[in-house]
Amino acid sequence: MSMSALLSQPSTSRAGAALCRALRPRPHAIPPALASRRHFRPSPPASTSHFDTHLFVQRLEKNGMTREQAEGVMTVLAEVVEESIKGMEAGLVSKAEQEKQRYTQKVDFAALKSELQLHEKNDLTLMKSENDRLMADVEKLKQRLREEVTRTQAGVRLDLNLEKGRIRDESSQQELKIKEVDTRIESEIAGLRTQIEQAKFSILQYLVGVATGSGALLLAYMRMMR
Repeated sequence: MSMSALLSQPSTSRAGAALCRALRPRPHAIPPALASRRHFRPSPPASTSHFDTHLFVQRLEKNGMTREQAEGVMTVLAEVVEESIKGMEAGLVSKAEQEKQRYTQKVDFAALKSELQLHEKNDLTLMKSENDRLMADVEKLKQRLREEVTRTQAGVRLDLNLEKGRIRDESSQQELKIKEVDTRIESEIAGLRTQIEQAKFSILQYLVGVATGSGALLLAYMRMMR
């Protein structure tokens, strides 16, 4: 696109308007022979160029611009760059603000750390107290369990002793009954023996009487036969 076409297009931005004004030919342009002898005036100490202005002007001259047009474009571009950099610097945070923010973050972090440590300490205290309470409850349960076991063992021992005494009493009663039965059996046996002896004596008496009677009859028969 040619330079005249660029200048003919409408521009709405301030930088574009300035650039167009710089590129428009002026009635009293300096001849190229004299323009080549001109040099840039030194910039004031307050302003600092962010690019090589001399090299930029030379490049514009090589592309067909006059010295005055190149200087106008360079001036407008320098202003645009300066305004852009100022806008960027305005959006950035200063070092003092960064230090202030860093200090605030450190203070907040320290406060958060102390708060977390306090919460952790409180949690540890609560856990320790809860643990102590649970240990006390466990000890109480152990003591109660030992008491229950001791009571149960005592009850079992008492029941065993009572059962042993009952069994012993029943055994004594059984032994007494057995002794009574033995005594009764012995008395029955003694009575039977007495009866047998009496029966033997009676039979012996009967036999003696029979023998005596038989002998008497035999003697009487023998006498009759003589």
